[in-house]
Amino acid sequence: MLRLTCSSLTLLVVLASPATAELVRLEIDRREPVLGGRAFGAAGSYEVLSGTARFELDPALRQNQIIVDLALAPRNANGRVEFSADFYLLKPADPGRGNGRLFFEAGNRGGKRILPVFQQAEGSADPQTAEEFGDGALMAAGYTLLWLGWQWDVPEGRMRMEMPIATDGGTPITGLVRGNIIVGQPTDTASVADRGHRAYLPVDPDSPDHTMTRKARPFDDPEPIARDTWRFLDSGMVQLDGGFEPGMIYDVVYLSSNPRVVGVGLAGVRDIVSFFKYRDAEANPMPGLSHALGWGVSQTGRFLRHFVYQGFNEDEQGRQVFDGVFDQVGGAGRGSFNHRFGQASRDALQHFNIQFPVDMFPFTDAEQEDPETGEVDGLLARALATNTVPKFFHLMTNSEYFNRGGSLTHTDPAGTRDVPIPETSRIYFIAGAPHIVGSFPPGPNTSREFPGQSSMNPLRYDNVVRALFHALAAWVVDDRPPPPSRYPRIDDGTLVRPEAAGWPAIPGPPLPTAPQTPHRLDFGPRWKDGIVSNEPPVVGSPFSVLVPAVDADGNDRAGIRLPMIAVPLATHAGWNYRDPSIGASDRLSSEIGSYVPFARTVDARAADDPRPAIAERYRDRNDYVGHVAMASLELVEAGYLLAADVPWVLERAAEHYDWATGR
Repeated sequence: MLRLTCSSLTLLVVLASPATAELVRLEIDRREPVLGGRAFGAAGSYEVLSGTARFELDPALRQNQIIVDLALAPRNANGRVEFSADFYLLKPADPGRGNGRLFFEAGNRGGKRILPVFQQAEGSADPQTAEEFGDGALMAAGYTLLWLGWQWDVPEGRMRMEMPIATDGGTPITGLVRGNIIVGQPTDTASVADRGHRAYLPVDPDSPDHTMTRKARPFDDPEPIARDTWRFLDSGMVQLDGGFEPGMIYDVVYLSSNPRVVGVGLAGVRDIVSFFKYRDAEANPMPGLSHALGWGVSQTGRFLRHFVYQGFNEDEQGRQVFDGVFDQVGGAGRGSFNHRFGQASRDALQHFNIQFPVDMFPFTDAEQEDPETGEVDGLLARALATNTVPKFFHLMTNSEYFNRGGSLTHTDPAGTRDVPIPETSRIYFIAGAPHIVGSFPPGPNTSREFPGQSSMNPLRYDNVVRALFHALAAWVVDDRPPPPSRYPRIDDGTLVRPEAAGWPAIPGPPLPTAPQTPHRLDFGPRWKDGIVSNEPPVVGSPFSVLVPAVDADGNDRAGIRLPMIAVPLATHAGWNYRDPSIGASDRLSSEIGSYVPFARTVDARAADDPRPAIAERYRDRNDYVGHVAMASLELVEAGYLLAADVPWVLERAAEHYDWATGR
């Protein structure tokens, strides 16, 4: 039922107690029309609802037993575990004018990206202006858009989940936590948490049992740092006498207490999506939703992979939650989303966030055997067992193959053969694209944390994301097959060992011959139960990673070749070396890409540059834009680009040509 509180400030959507606990209450702190009631196509006006979602979980329920430490969390009078989270909903004011589709974004570290990507809007945590709603494409189509905070430790001002704390019958639980510190500038203080997140605090800051080590490379033997030369400060900061050296890898291992039950983040997403999809009009502020689509980028692409892998696509009543899942640039990984003292923000790059449980077997949707351990598993194994397999898109850029073990999503662990993709899945590769897109005109990364040696790659691919999203929705709703997978393969020679990639001898940094390689990591005998006892983990043998083969210009041969690649003015890559100013200059800088322009004319082309100059390739600006138009239309015909986005592509191409030729 619905009721207004006495203050009239908060609208409570109170749900009748179900046979099993799930989302029990929506506290709507704000409900107002979008842009003063402006109509969005046939869907009419929209409204925003935001507030707090309150959940309860029964630890005895089969679907909840996968949640690490849930049985150790405090319980209410009904024997259930309570938690809450921020939620944000954009919906048609008249539910009957919606299209029946819920689009959920698993927000990357508490943020929102649907509107900038799918409506070409200005980014905003709480959109208010016309610019922050963009062209309104999804809203005009009648989509309901939903966000939920699912982390407890995000920086202030972002969407958050308040998670229960596990105890041993009321006695605090302790365990090992590791802070991994790599600084870009000399400093004597650093946080043990990741990138501005909240830290797990030490039980006894002065304990001699806490340790700090340093090493130059991830697999070097660590050098202990004397305990009397470093100390904990407030809020999880540590101070080191003499300071932290840029580029060096520091590990702080310490005893902490009061672990959050981080797996309720997965359960909360499951239960709020299931609520909007299945609850009736009496309780549901947006009745009539019949299909749910989930989208995550980078960290949350991994989150959705983890969600499906651990069985959360089955709700407490055994029903399917997401009908379609879009994993964008999640690479081969999952993450720290459901273990004791898990740090959900941590990823696993070549020289950042070293040896966290991210790129772990299994990597592929289909079941495989790890030849080292004999383990047989696949991302879809649990979903297959419960008949809850979603239509699954995996989208990768060049960066994921060099810094995220991307090839393991479609090869065997030894990198010897292609693995068949299930009929319910597709893999798409954006040739030459970077994980983190640079601005235009191209220039160096100005980030103090991750500057690179080369200009950043400005190749934008959000137009492909829009096209593929519509293809996923059509597949889910109308059973219309999406465009076929496009990605590099072993059997056609487009996925190879780095030394065989065909990189031309062009001016600038060489192709990385030792990309980020996932290793088998041993976190201790209780890891299967989500308990870490080896910190840092014992490092085992590596998996085998391959990279895309390139053409004579250094651009990827396989995948979805956008006009900037099919009709090039430069070499585009998804990797970039660390600038010497931050140390470890032979290692990759975060997940930024590189841009190496062609010479304008024959006379300007360096003698050691084998790539033809722009003037050798195209007669003039009109010739270049004409080639771009043809390449764009081919992508539209194949389903990888929307016709509505072609004018933007042509405009961007002309701008790029003018800049590249100095017009």
